[in-house]
Amino acid sequence: MQLDQPLSEKEFDELDAFLLSDRSPEDAMTMDMLHGYLTAIAIGPEPIMPAEWLKGVWGKEATDVPKFKHEKEEERILQLIMRFMNEVLVTFEVAPKEFEPLFVEHEHEGQTLIDAEAWCWGFWEGMELRPGSWDEIWDSEVGELMKPIYLLGADEIEEAELALVEDPVKAHKLGQELEANLPAIYKFWVPRRKPAVTTLVREEPKVGRNDDCPCGSGKKYKKCHGADSAE
Repeated sequence: MQLDQPLSEKEFDELDAFLLSDRSPEDAMTMDMLHGYLTAIAIGPEPIMPAEWLKGVWGKEATDVPKFKHEKEEERILQLIMRFMNEVLVTFEVAPKEFEPLFVEHEHEGQTLIDAEAWCWGFWEGMELRPGSWDEIWDSEVGELMKPIYLLGADEIEEAELALVEDPVKAHKLGQELEANLPAIYKFWVPRRKPAVTTLVREEPKVGRNDDCPCGSGKKYKKCHGADSAE
C-alpha cells in the first residue's frame, strides 16, 4: 500500500479505535488531537523526524507505549499514522487553502458548533517539540494569526481571556478563525523552514593508511598524500 494514499473512512475508524482502545496508553492522542499535532509538525519551522514525533502520539512519559498484539499490527498502525501525516503534508503542498482541520462538532442550544480545543492541544504539543523555533512568528507582523491556537491550546491563558474559550459560540468562532489562518501560517514558514539534516556520503571508499596511495606513486598512503593530510 502506498504511503501517499489518504486514509479511507474504514482505515480512519480503525486508527481511531486503536487510539481509544485499552491497548493504547491512557494519555494517547485522539484523532483530532493527532491531526493538530501532525499539522504543527508539517508546517512548522523545521523538519522533525518520525522517530522523534511518534513517541508523542502515545503520551509524554517513556512508559507511555502501546501494547500491540504482534509485529504485524504495530506495522499496520504506524503505517496508518504515517499516511495520516502524509495527507496533511500533501494538502499543504498542493492546495493549502483547502486544508480542513479535524474539529469535532457538538450541539449547543439547537446549533451545531465546532470544538477545536483538542485539535489545538495537539498543535501546541507539536510546537513544544521545537518551542524556541516558533518565536519568530509570534513576534512577527502575522503573530495575531496564532492567537486562536494560543487561546484554545495553551496550558494556561490569562483570566481575562477565559470568556473567549468558555463560551461555546465564541470558541466556535475561534475555530473558524483558526481554519482561515492556517494557510497564512503555512505560508509564513515556507521560505524560513530549515532544511532537513543530510548525511554526506563518501562516493569513494576511504583509503587506509597502509594502502597504496591512489596517486600511483607506489608508496604507502601514510608516507605519501596521507602524510600531507596528517600535517
